[in-house]
Formats: sequence, structure tokens, C-alpha cells
Amino acid sequence: MGQLVLKRASASRVFGEWREDDYDVLADGAVVGRIMKAAAAPVGTPWMWSLGYGYHEDRSPIYGYEATREAAMTAFAKSWRRQ
Repeated sequence: MGQLVLKRASASRVFGEWREDDYDVLADGAVVGRIMKAAAAPVGTPWMWSLGYGYHEDRSPIYGYEATREAAMTAFAKSWRRQ
């Protein structure tokens, strides 16, 4: 599996308007998930991460909430690499 890279959604997607705290997660150039500051989240954990549709089979968990963007990326990577 390749390296996971964060890219701002506004730079990654052709259409739409995206907030500064909305990121796509890429692996080998393909968007495999998303990390964003959620509008509604558990107290103290505003950063939501989720694996993209088609990339979540046989992986668990497929989404979660963390206190920081860095923690969300770590949780995403842990789930992504789980086989």
C-alpha cells in the first residue's frame, strides 16, 4: 500500500466550494477517504475521518472522530492498513 496524502478538497475536486478544514485522503493518486472538521461531532472530537465508498470492505472501523486533524489521519491510516 502506498503512502497516504492529505489534499485540501478545494484543490482536489473540480466542482463545489469546500471549507479550509475539508481534506481528501489520497493513496496512489486516488481519493480513498476524507478528513474534515464536522459540523456536528462528539464534544472534544471535532475532526471526522471516513474511508471512501468502495474502500471500506473488510476494514473496521470505517469512520471515527478525533480531537485533532493529525489524530484523525493516524486513525484513518490504522484502519486503512488493516487487512
